[in-house]
Amino acid sequence: MYSIGIDTGSVATKAVLYNGNIIDTLIIPTGWSPKSSSKNAFEILIDRNNLCKDDISKIIGTGYGRISMDFADKTITEISCHAKGAYSLNSNIRTILDIGGQDSKVISLDSNGNVVNFIMNDKCAAGTGKFLEVTLNNLGIDVDDIDDFCRNEKPVNISSMCTVFAESEIISLLAQGKPKEQIATGILYSIADKACSLLNRVNINEKIAFTGGVAKSKNLKNILETKLKQRIFSTEDTQIIGALGAAVIGWNLHKKR
Repeated sequence: MYSIGIDTGSVATKAVLYNGNIIDTLIIPTGWSPKSSSKNAFEILIDRNNLCKDDISKIIGTGYGRISMDFADKTITEISCHAKGAYSLNSNIRTILDIGGQDSKVISLDSNGNVVNFIMNDKCAAGTGKFLEVTLNNLGIDVDDIDDFCRNEKPVNISSMCTVFAESEIISLLAQGKPKEQIATGILYSIADKACSLLNRVNINEKIAFTGGVAKSKNLKNILETKLKQRIFSTEDTQIIGALGAAVIGWNLHKKR
């Protein structure tokens, strides 16, 4: 038997097929309909692993689109799922920094992986994937190319964390002749400063995990490690942690039956 965890975010829908180990993962655009994308993710995992619906013991939904998953057996908050997912990969994790498309959050865990505290920035795009996307668009840079573009560059200071004001600041910096590479590096430093500010609002305990779409930037991870003066844990698939946690929860529910 298997469990499937589906994390439908504002930008991407992530899904994990699980049976005590990760069997398959999937990331697709959420698009205009979280309900359609989450159902599509489920069906893709089933089809490409030659399974039928009876092979799936539990379907657990999470993320902002979880309320639309009427086919899920249970829906659980993304805070709980991120905690479970990160802890399942590394039981030394005590703090999670997650930066997604529309929000960022910090989660504190105890030695058993239970959530003891969390703080979330979901009222403003500052320091999120949307902030990175919008500001880089002003430079004509694709988000996926950010690490190659600003490798070993000296950062230009971006003083504003407001997306609108940051756009104006970047246009002004370009008019002053500042190199795009240095401005892009400055954007990463700006996101790192925002992340550190969020981390400092809870007790930072080792070890820290960095998750979410923005965590794919190795340059940003290195900047954070320098600022925090410690190593940060991350995986190749930084976006699937919430879906993994949902799948693990589903698997544990299956074992209790």
